Amino acid sequence: MIKYGEWLPDQPPLNNPGVTTATNVVPAAEGYRSFPSFVSFSNAATDRIRGLFAAKDTAANVSLFAGDAGKLYKFNQSTSNLDDKSKSGSPAYDLTGAERWRFVQFGSTVIAAGGTGEELQKFALGSDTVFSNLAGSPPKADFLAVVRDQVWTANIDEGSGRVPFRVRWSGINDETSWTVGTNQADFQDVFGGDAGAITGLTGGEQATILMERGIAVAYYVGAPLIYQINMVETSRGCSFPNSVARVGGLTFYLAQDGFFAFDGKQSQPIGAEKVNEFFLKDFDDAHTDKMSCAVDPSNQLVAWSYVSANATDDTPDKILVYNYAIQKWSLLEVRAELIAPLFTPAYTLEDLDNLAANLDALPAPLDSALYKGGTFFFGGSVDKKIHSFTGSTLAGTIETGEYPINVGRHSLVTRTVPYFRDGSVTMQVGARDRQDDDVSFDTAASLTDEGFCQHRSQGRFHRVRMNISGNWDFAQGVDIEGQSIGRR
Repeated sequence: MIKYGEWLPDQPPLNNPGVTTATNVVPAAEGYRSFPSFVSFSNAATDRIRGLFAAKDTAANVSLFAGDAGKLYKFNQSTSNLDDKSKSGSPAYDLTGAERWRFVQFGSTVIAAGGTGEELQKFALGSDTVFSNLAGSPPKADFLAVVRDQVWTANIDEGSGRVPFRVRWSGINDETSWTVGTNQADFQDVFGGDAGAITGLTGGEQATILMERGIAVAYYVGAPLIYQINMVETSRGCSFPNSVARVGGLTFYLAQDGFFAFDGKQSQPIGAEKVNEFFLKDFDDAHTDKMSCAVDPSNQLVAWSYVSANATDDTPDKILVYNYAIQKWSLLEVRAELIAPLFTPAYTLEDLDNLAANLDALPAPLDSALYKGGTFFFGGSVDKKIHSFTGSTLAGTIETGEYPINVGRHSLVTRTVPYFRDGSVTMQVGARDRQDDDVSFDTAASLTDEGFCQHRSQGRFHRVRMNISGNWDFAQGVDIEGQSIGRR
């Protein structure tokens, strides 16, 4: 059996140790698993959604927030509407260009940053009915994080113009305390801007500050310095501000030379000789601002949505997926303007009645995590609506590397035997005589009652493509039967 190894599009097809195509599937230890489709569960916002966030209060009640260029919303599961929760004014906000909403939860307060043109916004869970300016005169900011018990901002504007290499943080346990020198509130210019602008910020026990030409780490040391900031990476930085996501102790990001995972001390390449070359060729760099990155910790995945070179518009149409537990990749062909880790409020039976006319019309099965309050799901947005990856199973394609059946001889492949669980499969065999020839695939063959597919594919080099659909679960590999028929 040819096992379906890791997806290695950067390796040549001939004798590729993994597979050359792994589309609409996710990596597993011994093959590939299925992945659900992207389905909407909200009504439309006014404009393209530029940020999503899920928060839980002390009673584990979930609130789902979204923002577009001019409004901030709270999802209403009873109506499926995105209720306008913007501060007063029309428009309340005016995000332009590549600006996005970024959110954090600090205690029971949700804080939102809309770039250096907008005041920081706050929404107190359980008490506020609309967003309002965060008190204490905090800076306007591109990036937010919670570090220990303080709110951090980065790439900021304090009223006198943007300082792209500055970080500033609040007082201890007080998101409204921003007076420098009070309650350990302070700021630092990260190496005077020598490493360029800040392009990402992640929190936790320490702050990870991603910059154009370096990565710095901030450690709490107490008064008077408050935080010690050390530059720990100088050979590369984060080139794409929307490519950053954190899970556990790892911060994932995209540099000019590919994908990396930073562990607080150094960056480890995760895409080299695997997907970097494929991505940089497939990625439309005229739309870097449309990229988004998110983690799915329940499935140990981190994903990047992007606009491909073959996209029909400027909407991201592909998602590159990395399983960080087993260090393997795959590709989803899904339109998603944003991707995000989310939780949903609990749905009542009345809510489900309002959501769809009948059970068959629900966007996801009745037992889906989408309807269970507080349950994690991987989601995002497209066409101004919040979506979730909870729909029907995507049809997947897996293609092996290329092999000579008998070295130096022309061969005839007559049969393939696929190994999979559930769903429906057709198989195709691709053949060519020379490595510079185009690959010619035969007609897709269905399974016989005996569990194999019949073929008549001639050539010196052969590869096999599995097309799997329906409610399938797992694909492991394929057997090939063939015979030599002469020399060419």
